[in-house]
Amino acid sequence: MTVPPEGLPLAAEFPAAHREQWQTLVEGVLRKSGAQPEDGAAAERALSTALQDGLRARPLYTAEDAPADPGFPGFPPFVRGARPQGASVAGWDVRQRHGDPDPRRTNEAVLADLEHGGGSLWLELGGDGLPVTALGEALTGVYLDLAGVVLDAGAEFPEAAAQLFKLYQEREVSPGSAAGTLGADPLGLQARTGDAARTDALLTEATALAARCAEGFPGLRALVVDALPYHEAGASPAQELGASLATGVAYLRALTASGLSVDAALGQLEFRYAADADQFLTIAKFRAARRLWARVAEACGASPAASAQRQHAVTSAVMMTARDPWVNMLRTTIACLAAGVGGADAVTVLPFDAALGLPDAFARRIARNTQAVLLEESHLARVVDPAGGSWYVERLTDELAHAAWAWFQEIERAGGPRAALESGLVGERIAATWAERSARLAKRREPITGVSEFPNLGEQALVRAPAPAGPSGGLPTVRRAEAFEALRDRSDARLAATGARPALFLASIGTAGAHTARTTFAANLFQAGGIATTAHEGTEPAAFAEAFAASGATVACLCSSDALYAEQAEAVAAALRAAGARRVLLAGRPGATPPAGVDAFVFAGGDAVAVLTSLLDLLDVPGAPSAPAAPEPVDVPDAIGVAR
Repeated sequence: MTVPPEGLPLAAEFPAAHREQWQTLVEGVLRKSGAQPEDGAAAERALSTALQDGLRARPLYTAEDAPADPGFPGFPPFVRGARPQGASVAGWDVRQRHGDPDPRRTNEAVLADLEHGGGSLWLELGGDGLPVTALGEALTGVYLDLAGVVLDAGAEFPEAAAQLFKLYQEREVSPGSAAGTLGADPLGLQARTGDAARTDALLTEATALAARCAEGFPGLRALVVDALPYHEAGASPAQELGASLATGVAYLRALTASGLSVDAALGQLEFRYAADADQFLTIAKFRAARRLWARVAEACGASPAASAQRQHAVTSAVMMTARDPWVNMLRTTIACLAAGVGGADAVTVLPFDAALGLPDAFARRIARNTQAVLLEESHLARVVDPAGGSWYVERLTDELAHAAWAWFQEIERAGGPRAALESGLVGERIAATWAERSARLAKRREPITGVSEFPNLGEQALVRAPAPAGPSGGLPTVRRAEAFEALRDRSDARLAATGARPALFLASIGTAGAHTARTTFAANLFQAGGIATTAHEGTEPAAFAEAFAASGATVACLCSSDALYAEQAEAVAAALRAAGARRVLLAGRPGATPPAGVDAFVFAGGDAVAVLTSLLDLLDVPGAPSAPAAPEPVDVPDAIGVAR
């Protein structure tokens, strides 16, 4: 006999736990650690993590935090997926990007991708990239009735589309078998170039292509709502979503004004979003995007069947590094996993060397195999909406959707995306967001493995052919690592010119147990700016002076415990000064008065970029003005604890 569920109450003999009890326990732990929260609620807030867009990740989520019912997969509002079966039948579409301007090399790469698991092709055409007229050569040997083709030709999308239609005709591909996207995105092009003069004319061309696709090519979509220009300019997730919504609505207005029905117009749009290594925000972003677009479709009177958003995920170029690029494999793996869990229909994994130029065959293979492993070995696509039911993800999805909707409405009030771009509203808001994030990056509150944390000054640089220059003149393109990589470039220039990197001496006072933590911290900090470090352990000031003189360095940093600083810092600093030190730093939180002879403190949470820049200036490293000969206090922000 089967016992009904109510006959097996879980933990029935234990009293029910409440949030207030947990908060009280947290409050007690924080008080023991020295913090003094006012109450349990304040203790919980102290453990929360600030996210962009005013959101916060809490330390605990319960059923009380769950938002409204997100519905079922395949049904409005599509939070849980655009299809009832999710990606569990064949997985998502593995879409590889190709940007080599040489049609022969592109063709070789295209055939290799399709032979080894690729499902569709994303071709960058026009400008300095692959010539539009070479599309046929690049697609030699490709079965166009089996492989989807996504074009990305900027302002040349009408010519690129004409070439593709010509290929379909020459190769006798039936209109019903053609699949892909023609890549028309006039507003995205305006965002990238800042040129609004051609937007109206290009939008007219796009609506004509949409009408042709809707009439005779059911598997083709004419327009892409590309949110990457906003993401790559430093936008937050809500800003990226809000800008894409405004662009999608503008395209809907144009398509319906040209004669298409709402359902047909919706069928002509594909949305392209970035996926980064913040896996939960990425999952929430793709889920929130479908919810938001379903609300737009509902307001426009669309049928439920036409309201699901078609999504193309691209691993973030902002998170990619040129230094220690091998770590990019980990970043793109997490981003790809998040996009798949979030329900993206197609995923592009950028090769790990994408920040260096044109990727080689090995990098393309790793990018392709990343998806193959997640699909075929991890079986990630065999679960419909894996994140569904997670109180954290559901709450984050809801909060992100509300933040994005508010930004979308602000763009609409400004006159739509075109007017908001022309007025500078979008650019100014994104610039402010990136400035805030840049401050966190500079202070290493958002660490970059291999660049701002655990740098390897002895790494062998990878050399790649330069990639074609993309459109410019509009929103900027940024990367998280660029400030630190610029410092490393200065160090490389010194190495090439003199045979040696700028150097700094670490005076590790006391035993390993006393100084190791701060010695390791200091070495990691200075090497992030390309400054090589040598260390000497001991207690005798004379020995430190002798080791400093032998090192060839002109700047030193004391590393030890607070107790030993009180006993020996002044004597060691004086000995280093006598040995020729132009600047003496101290690794540790700044006190009210620095020890005599110490110019500045360096510590976790300080502005590392400012510290490293000032040191490279002092050391006369190329790329900066010459520093004064006389030792003076380092002129950097007070936030890093400068002694004046």
